[in-house]
Amino acid sequence: MLHLTLRQLKVFESVAKHRSFSRAAEALYLSQPAVSMQVKQLEESVGLPLFEQMGKKIFLTEAGQEMFHYSRAIAGQLEEMEEVLARMKGLDQGQLKITVVSTANYFAPQLLASFSQRHAGVTINLDVTNREVLLQQLANNETDMVIMGQPPEGRDLSAESFMENPLVVIASPGHALAAVKRIELKQLAGEPFMVREAGSGTRSAMERIFQEHEIAFKTSMVMSTNEAIKQAVQAGMGLGIVSLHTVTLELETGRLVMLDVESFPIMRHWFVVHRQNKRLSPVAAGFKAFLLEEAAALMARNQASPLSSMPSS
Repeated sequence: MLHLTLRQLKVFESVAKHRSFSRAAEALYLSQPAVSMQVKQLEESVGLPLFEQMGKKIFLTEAGQEMFHYSRAIAGQLEEMEEVLARMKGLDQGQLKITVVSTANYFAPQLLASFSQRHAGVTINLDVTNREVLLQQLANNETDMVIMGQPPEGRDLSAESFMENPLVVIASPGHALAAVKRIELKQLAGEPFMVREAGSGTRSAMERIFQEHEIAFKTSMVMSTNEAIKQAVQAGMGLGIVSLHTVTLELETGRLVMLDVESFPIMRHWFVVHRQNKRLSPVAAGFKAFLLEEAAALMARNQASPLSSMPSS
């Protein structure tokens, strides 16, 4: 196995290019003895002479010509590596692996699209899953970061909120409470609810608000997706509590209505989360900064929020 250094290759290439030890020394700002020593050490490592001298001129041996070919190729690879790393530092190239809970998928693509437009060379891998799988990916370090609701306590995680996540009560336009103002929470006690699976952030927040007011709610059907809940509510099967971000289109088109219920909306937040000790790549760090600095304002510009017409709770 050859034992050589990049410095030796650089010195050798300069001597080969100038066909002179003295001119190579001048170009590298080294003494001629230092240049000669580097070349001698390289020849000892290779086990073959790289230069031969005829009169006052030096020439590459056959081994020297091969070494010159490979040394230039190595130099080119190093230059290319430096350019790639420089572009990554400037967020012009790299990969971002991000996982979002299913509810966040209603707005995450908009944010990713905006980030991607600014950094076209970045490749984004987006995984949409439930809270349980998302937390498992964090534990196994399988993703750069995640977007989720309230992160769990007692884990080695870094979590920062970047946008509000209001939970609202939805109903079909024909529901008896659709046009009622200032609905008391106890009026919902006998209403059938379409709910998410146990352990979901929305389900936990829903259970908490009813428990705080000592009101029992009726679970009509458990569903694993927000789309299923919206379809069931729209069909008149009962009420639902969902993130406002998931029903913006249905509220605008009148397919669903948002009930004016006391203690609602439940104001929660979206968090960007990663392992506490994770060393973020330049791209991941850039996307995190983008979320913290611009996400809320960008989403507010991109969609009109029905919250603007809601009475404060």
